[in-house]
Amino acid sequence: MTSSSSNPKTTDDLLICTACGTQFPTADRASLTTCFICDDPRQYTPGAGQSFTTLAAVRAAHANEFHPVPDDPRLISIVTTPKLAIGQRAVLLRTPAGNILWDCLTLLDDATVAEYYSTHIEWAEEFGCPVYLSAEDRKWTARSSERQVFLDQVETSIQVGGVDTGIKAIKLGGHFPGSLVLLYEKHLLVADTLMITPAGLANWAVDALGEPRARPPGVNTFAFMFSIPNMIPLSPDEIVRMWEVLKDYEFERAHGAFVGQEVRGSGVKARVLESMQIQMRHMGWKKHPFLHSLW
Repeated sequence: MTSSSSNPKTTDDLLICTACGTQFPTADRASLTTCFICDDPRQYTPGAGQSFTTLAAVRAAHANEFHPVPDDPRLISIVTTPKLAIGQRAVLLRTPAGNILWDCLTLLDDATVAEYYSTHIEWAEEFGCPVYLSAEDRKWTARSSERQVFLDQVETSIQVGGVDTGIKAIKLGGHFPGSLVLLYEKHLLVADTLMITPAGLANWAVDALGEPRARPPGVNTFAFMFSIPNMIPLSPDEIVRMWEVLKDYEFERAHGAFVGQEVRGSGVKARVLESMQIQMRHMGWKKHPFLHSLW
């Protein structure tokens, strides 16, 4: 059942933060002068100052594009153009049991519906589906809905219509206490829980003459951040805690927050551990026992 607070006819004018893309339960600009998410140390208010738009205005100026993930058509990236808020993608996973949308975009329009923390309630109401959120992150939801499902466990098996999809939501924490990754058949969807670095996407296979070469030592693939835009790294203890959770899972691909952020190969898991150790070493923890950890 769709409540009036989630009816598209009454939510087009609800205010949306232009910096982070979060929709608020009010259309009254006089009553909403700041964004509590952008006021958090992990985020920021742009130099031009705090500003808000509406879903109706976003629909008039933006559209969503669909990009199949290379080598696996079961995964489709959805990204809004021109860039909106932080510009992250959502990923649609198509399983035999049903579809799962990983992460959420602010823009939901008719074209997206026809093709099959933001405005996630709009998506849930349109498709009649639950939205899974970590219980630790309940305070970051600007709107509430009966479709929100708050996860208390480290691991949650995702079902569609009572059928197991084979997808697991894994609570790693880090960037936020409830930050999640999603695991499906050795695909690990990491969003910004693990940030994929430019070095992680680099082609180290050959040199400028096309000759084979080895990956240089000491270059990372992932970064582990408390604040990504403000460049505040996570503490060593939190990095170690994240690894203690992740080490029990097998994966050979990692898919990041933005289109094109795909890391492949049997060594991806080892590169997560290596990246953690590189970061800790450069933070000055050169004698930390974790630097000698293996898996």
